[in-house]
Amino acid sequence: MLEDTTLREVFHIRVSLIGAIGVIALSFLLLIVLMSLLIMYTPVRNILPGYSASLRQQLVQETARVDSLQADLTLQRRYLDIIKQLTAGDIETDSVQSLDSVQRVERAQILEQLRNDATADFQAQYEQKERDRLSLYDNMSNRAVPQFYRPVRGAVVQPANPEENRYAVAVRSAKNEPVLSVMRGNIVMVERAEDNTFTVIVQHTPFVSVYRHIARPAKTQGALVEAGEPIGTTDGKKDLEIEIWDGGVFVNPEEVIVW
Repeated sequence: MLEDTTLREVFHIRVSLIGAIGVIALSFLLLIVLMSLLIMYTPVRNILPGYSASLRQQLVQETARVDSLQADLTLQRRYLDIIKQLTAGDIETDSVQSLDSVQRVERAQILEQLRNDATADFQAQYEQKERDRLSLYDNMSNRAVPQFYRPVRGAVVQPANPEENRYAVAVRSAKNEPVLSVMRGNIVMVERAEDNTFTVIVQHTPFVSVYRHIARPAKTQGALVEAGEPIGTTDGKKDLEIEIWDGGVFVNPEEVIVW
């Protein structure tokens, strides 16, 4: 740059080919950065093809949310209108019955019917069981009902061979649980079975108790045992089977023993 009157040099700049290319490249890079920022942080991105789908999805979600809120608002308005009419006395209380109330009434009726049927079945079974119990006690010659001791801790289960031992009650318990005598009496038999367990029979006069699948007997034949005294231990693998007899009449242990 030269001054017009004196032709004196005021300013000069020397531009090379490499410098010119560098300036142009830096200008393009700066332009790209500015355009990227403009697209990322301004609504301009919504007009681009890649961003329009997300905007449409967001609009659909917001529309569904508005519809749901509008439906809830309509229900609330109807509810408030009914409350206003009830408080004003325009609608009788008994004339308004919601669907939930109808369903509760129908459910209550169905449950009541099922309860009546179940109650009738249970009552019939209970009466039959009580008749059997009374007939059993009548066969005891009007004696006082004895108190039987709980022979072992465990749960009463179905016997392994109900056809063979239909008079036995099976009790499932842990291994080495003590087997106790149900009453005071004398051990009249201690016999080893084929499965290497023992069968112990105790005479209580007039009752007789039989204990099968005892792992190890604690008393010998002829020994006197008290009620609740251990006569052996459980096997753990086989359920303990118990029988109680009264002069040749079977007595159900489940009915005379509190398990």
